[in-house]
Formats: sequence, C-alpha cells, structure tokens
Amino acid sequence: MLRIGILYPLHSAEDDYPNMAARLEPPVEVAVAHTEAVDLHTVEDCRRTGDWDHLEPGAAELRTLGVDVCMWACTSGSFVYGLAGAEKQARKIGSYLGVPASSTSLSFVRAIQALGISRVAVAATYPEDLAAEFVGFLGEAGIQVVHLDSLGIWTAVEVGIVGREQVIEFVQANNHADAEAILIPDTALHTTAFLSELDSAVGKPVLTANQVTMWEALRLGGRVQKQRGFGQLFAFAGDAVGEGK
Repeated sequence: MLRIGILYPLHSAEDDYPNMAARLEPPVEVAVAHTEAVDLHTVEDCRRTGDWDHLEPGAAELRTLGVDVCMWACTSGSFVYGLAGAEKQARKIGSYLGVPASSTSLSFVRAIQALGISRVAVAATYPEDLAAEFVGFLGEAGIQVVHLDSLGIWTAVEVGIVGREQVIEFVQANNHADAEAILIPDTALHTTAFLSELDSAVGKPVLTANQVTMWEALRLGGRVQKQRGFGQLFAFAGDAVGEGK
C-alpha cells in the first residue's frame, strides 16, 4: 500500500488527510509529522515556517516510517519563496528522504495544468498581503488570477474551525465569470469531506489545498486514478497528466 508522508505545520485540519486516504479506491496510508511554526499569517512568519530548520525534525520522523512520497502540506510556507524557491524547497525534502516530494503550492500548479486551464479565482482565508503573494506565485507559473478575495484570518487555529456552510458560501461569492476554477489555498481549512459539493455549488472545479496535496502525492506515487466524491480534479485529471514525475 502506498504510504504518503505529510509534513504539516502545527495542528488544525490535518485530519483531512487520513480521512481522505481511507475513502480512496483503493485506500492509501498517511503518516502525518507535525512541524513547528509561528501561527500567524504574515509573510515573514510564513517564510520562517518553511525554513529547513523547522522542516527537518518532521522529515526525520517520516524517514523512520518508510514513506514512499512526501508532501510539505503548507501553501503559505511554500509560495512565499516564489516558484523557484518552492521547487528548491521540495527538492531538499525529497533528497533528505530519498523519495519524490512536493508541496501544496506546487500541487496547485500541477493540478491546474492537469485540468488544462489557466484562468482562476482565488478565495483565500489569509490576510490580503499574504494572499497577494500567492497570486504572484501563480503568475510565475503562467496562471492568471482574474479575481482575488480574502477572509483576512490571521491564524491557522481560527481557519481550522471555519465550517462547511461558510466555505461553500465563500466559494459561491467568488465565482467570477472569467475564472475556469476557484482556488482555496489554505491547508488549515477542512474541505475534503465536501469537495463535490463545492464543485456543484459553482459549476466548475474548486481546488482546495488539502485536495491538491493528496492528488499530487498520488501522482508522485504513480497512483492517480479516477475517484468519486473528491471533485472534478479526481474525476477527470487522472488521465491528463503523467504520473510519478
């Protein structure tokens, strides 16, 4: 069985990963290792969260568990370094563990490419200046953000208690006509229990941080398959992109 290593900062919505893993067909295993972080959504603090000094202890824990792939499950702690910086960060994790590795930010890019789209709306939980950093990151990857909105939440703890109805309403409020998909870039937000509802609410793909992180882990592990109940990304994109590369 594929064993996915998840590096996750602090505690908020990490239960999305084992819950989603158990529902996949066939199921996979997830090992979550927590990393230290400053729970404050400022650009400076997010850069500290993604420093190797903060990531290494969690990576060392995963190394003892024999994972097959590893994901740095933190959007803000990867996109704040820019595209090249996020790629370098993922390479370092992968080299340390000796397995394929990526991050949530890079997963968004790969998922958008797999869906064959280029224009998106971003519905961010973050404060505006941090959300703007994500827009810049996407732009480096050739992805056009046609609309941006932010809830302005400063901590992951607060994001972790945002409920299903509020998430759906936030997505609906940001269903820009020119956007081919809507992105929700915070791994602190619970979303994997109602991914298909999000898509249905706006009639287009909604890509959430925990969703794309798991999809990318499966891709790296050569296990992307069509799935029901996990949104359009899992329904269609498995045929659209090479696996394990």
